[in-house]
Amino acid sequence: MTNTATASVDGGHAFDVSTALRNRFDQEYVYQETVDGIPNLWVEPKHLCEVLRFLKNDIENPYELLFDLSAIDERFREHRADQPDSEFTVFYHLISVSGDCDLRLKVALSDQHLHVPTVEHIYPVANWYEREAYDMFGIQFDGHPNLRRILTPPLWEGYPLRKEHPARATEMDPFSMSDKFQDAQQEALKFVPEEWGMKRSAKHTDFMFLNLGPNHPSVHGVFRVALQLDGEVIVQAVPDIGYHHRGQEKMAERQSWHTYIPYTDRIDYLGGVMNNFPYVLNLEKMTGIDVPPRAQVIRVMLSEMFRIASHLLFYGTFAQDVGQMSPVFYMFADRERLFSIIEAITGGRMHPSWFRIGGVCQDLPDGWYEMVTDYCDYMPARMDHYDKMVMENKILQRRTKGIGAYSTAEGLDWGITGPSLRATGHTWDLRKQRPYSSYEQFEFDIPTADNGDCFDRCLVRVEEIRQSLRIIRQCAENMPSGPYKAEHRATTPPSKERTMEHIETLIHHFLNVSWGPVVPPCESATLVEATKGWMSFYSISDGGTMAYRSRVRTPSFPALQQIPFISNGFMVADLIAIIASIDFVMADVDR
Repeated sequence: MTNTATASVDGGHAFDVSTALRNRFDQEYVYQETVDGIPNLWVEPKHLCEVLRFLKNDIENPYELLFDLSAIDERFREHRADQPDSEFTVFYHLISVSGDCDLRLKVALSDQHLHVPTVEHIYPVANWYEREAYDMFGIQFDGHPNLRRILTPPLWEGYPLRKEHPARATEMDPFSMSDKFQDAQQEALKFVPEEWGMKRSAKHTDFMFLNLGPNHPSVHGVFRVALQLDGEVIVQAVPDIGYHHRGQEKMAERQSWHTYIPYTDRIDYLGGVMNNFPYVLNLEKMTGIDVPPRAQVIRVMLSEMFRIASHLLFYGTFAQDVGQMSPVFYMFADRERLFSIIEAITGGRMHPSWFRIGGVCQDLPDGWYEMVTDYCDYMPARMDHYDKMVMENKILQRRTKGIGAYSTAEGLDWGITGPSLRATGHTWDLRKQRPYSSYEQFEFDIPTADNGDCFDRCLVRVEEIRQSLRIIRQCAENMPSGPYKAEHRATTPPSKERTMEHIETLIHHFLNVSWGPVVPPCESATLVEATKGWMSFYSISDGGTMAYRSRVRTPSFPALQQIPFISNGFMVADLIAIIASIDFVMADVDR
């Protein structure tokens, strides 16, 4: 299988980066090997900003994208060979889209001095990621313009992703809320404009402050935007998230490697098995499993089905949010027809949790080919009809063209990936640039647009539905024979054929199902082209049956952070179109 996370990264690239940094700053950097092949360089906190500024602006292949930023509680980790002493580690995953390479910078911190400089003035997307690391680990980002909790309530006690924080409710005292405590919580939730750098009035005008959400159909879930308005014109918009936070990364530390798979379905709950994909690919990389060709193609086929299902929901609700009622009913009917096929294959609809370490849950059922190809024959005419109904509608065009636009460089600054970035003319698609799970064998085009506005973000997704239909048909017509899961000790569950004949096989089967596989000590990250952009799992094993740390990077989180940048100066009605065009899910944001 192709190395998903870093198809072009190798030791030579690590040497080039180290040499460039050493020549520029005249200092040595500790280099750490990881399974995914991404170079890991340890940097002193005092040099972090100058190193990142150099990597973004001055190096030959600049790292335009700060893909992820988070932390690791290292205090109870046993296997840290060749790594500097560190009680907490802050990491920065950088991607050079121009050079097609990745780099992970790490900063070692002591428990007594959890301070690192903010980098949001270099990479604007770092603002929310730094707030998240502060919220989850208590790390102070010196110079941050508004360092406050982002996913937990303002008065939350403790830092959830520290190892001493309970992972289950049964480890905590029974919850109770006195009137005094409830009043304090409500007071802490009040929006104070001055805390966000806003003024209540200006010369010749008094501003109005309006809450859009957290309970409003147009915000697509429990999401709040605090608006500063001059009449109907947006002066400032403050996105407020965290109403849907469930502690996905904390749960990954308490579940065995394979029992965590169903939890991944609930991240982008419209993406289904697409959420399983980077997680199992990453574990297969960490354990050295080669997935059989049939399983790889089955995975591609089901993933593209969920891409269509997600895009159909986006398409219908996007039209609905800008004033069209009919399309959503037609598109939901087509989505239901697709779910009936998914259910026939997997036994589930939205959350089948069907991918497994080493392959998929079971082989394709009888009659699958006819169902799949019939849908591929049926949908093109429906898509042509929707073009006339939605995309050619002059009212929709006037509501969306030129609204909420940004360039490729601006999108990368804010961590935008996937179809929303391709709407700016950028051609990067991980399925093409870094093919995984046999995507290199399929013929399909990468839809792009030029303006990066609300209309183009929809346009790209509409064409992606057509391309996904092409891929699905190729999967059906060229499905390989052979096993649907690898023969490997780390696959879960292992084969049952000989369990009634050999006691050792029975014991192995029992342990692997109940405890899960033992993953050797290592680190690895894997990216996939998910429905809403690039999704990644970065997992650390300490040699046990569950993750020491699992980081989930989702595309919706940075997309919402960008709202003020693309909505200020527009009207409230335009903001509804902007929010609709982003294509986000709050479970994907809050995790």
